[in-house]
Amino acid sequence: MNDAVTQKGSTGMADAKRQPTIVLGTIGLDAHVAGISILRWAFERAGFRVAYLGALVLPNEFISAARETAADAILVSSLYGMARIDCEGLRAKCREAGLANILLYIGGILVTDPEEWPKTEQLFSDMGFDRIYPPGTKPETAIADLKCDLGLS
Repeated sequence: MNDAVTQKGSTGMADAKRQPTIVLGTIGLDAHVAGISILRWAFERAGFRVAYLGALVLPNEFISAARETAADAILVSSLYGMARIDCEGLRAKCREAGLANILLYIGGILVTDPEEWPKTEQLFSDMGFDRIYPPGTKPETAIADLKCDLGLS
């Protein structure tokens, strides 16, 4: 990472030379870990510090981990289609916890009903997610987006 790069973390304070940190896990009752294991490896290789929560993670656990690690972003995975329920109010909970500026990303099979992707994307955008990824998105896409959102690219 370039020494001249300045980035903002969840506190909104500039911090030069700090390794960017993400919180990563599968939300709710979703037990799928293969995808987030690949994401963990990819983000670590890309120079991120990863607070890996694994599967079956409650929304408040994401928030607690983000506060404890001063994370720049929370990345939520869901493959069982219930993210609409699991993520309800997550942005508001982040604000209440003092994480108003944290980036929220989500990806996977987010809904069980067969709707067009733009509708799903809009639903999660309305819930306060900064980036929403469909099934099959490559880790490189999220890595590039996060670097861009953090002003690292």
